[in-house]
Amino acid sequence: MTTTAISGLVLAGGQSRRMGRDKAALEWQGGSLLMHMRRLLLTAGADPVRVSGDYPAHEGIVDVTPGCGPLGGLASALVHLPDGPAWIVPVDMPRLSVSLLHELRDAHHSPVVIFSGQPLPMRLNIDLRCRTLIMQMIDQVDGPRALRALQERLGVIELPVAAVDFPFLANCNTPQQWKDVAS
Repeated sequence: MTTTAISGLVLAGGQSRRMGRDKAALEWQGGSLLMHMRRLLLTAGADPVRVSGDYPAHEGIVDVTPGCGPLGGLASALVHLPDGPAWIVPVDMPRLSVSLLHELRDAHHSPVVIFSGQPLPMRLNIDLRCRTLIMQMIDQVDGPRALRALQERLGVIELPVAAVDFPFLANCNTPQQWKDVAS
């Protein structure tokens, strides 16, 4: 187990087209999904916790380069995150648990740690190399602007996902997925 400080970022800047409404505003356990994911990171031990997206009430960080997906949100938030490990989580994964975040945190040292087949959540080591690579990827209009491409370029460890943990990694992109997770 590590005691190294770790920061957190909730990726919430998407357009929620498939959901048909802002996913961050969906109600979950008496508050918004965004509030829930911020609280999860804080409970797990993240400090600071930032939000990518236009959410002034949560000091949200608006994408500097819109249309670049999660990588664009991460790129915009880098200015507000310290060097060192960070949990990067999507806003639409309400069943994610503190114990799964701790598995990512405690895994062998690697620039990136994810669960097998799941680009998010991830533990990302933010340093000069990471920052430089993200900005290069954002600047390459025709290049890959995907988290998976970033992970592969930095070096990624994929942790196995136990069958019991798989439901906790489900995200909600459509009304049916939301209904399935919320029931």
